[in-house]
Amino acid sequence: MAKINVRPLADRVLVKPAEAETKTAAGIIIPDTAKEKPMKGEVVAVGVGKKDEPMTVKVGDKVLYGKYSGTEINVDGKEYLIMRESDIYAII
Repeated sequence: MAKINVRPLADRVLVKPAEAETKTAAGIIIPDTAKEKPMKGEVVAVGVGKKDEPMTVKVGDKVLYGKYSGTEINVDGKEYLIMRESDIYAII
């Protein structure tokens, strides 16, 4: 993975969202207008945490997060989400 020039502050995490599904399990192709926003991704950068609250997630973790969590940002032509660690529901 290429080096990211973004360093989240405090308890924030930079996540690369997973690709949206293009086909159903039955093989039906999903059009772009009907694709669901993915709710999982990979952590690519983490902040240092808050005082008395160290970070739980680390770079490389696969995580689940809320549908409307985070703020979308574009870094070097790639889409990422920056969110607080508390917006992450689970590590998978």
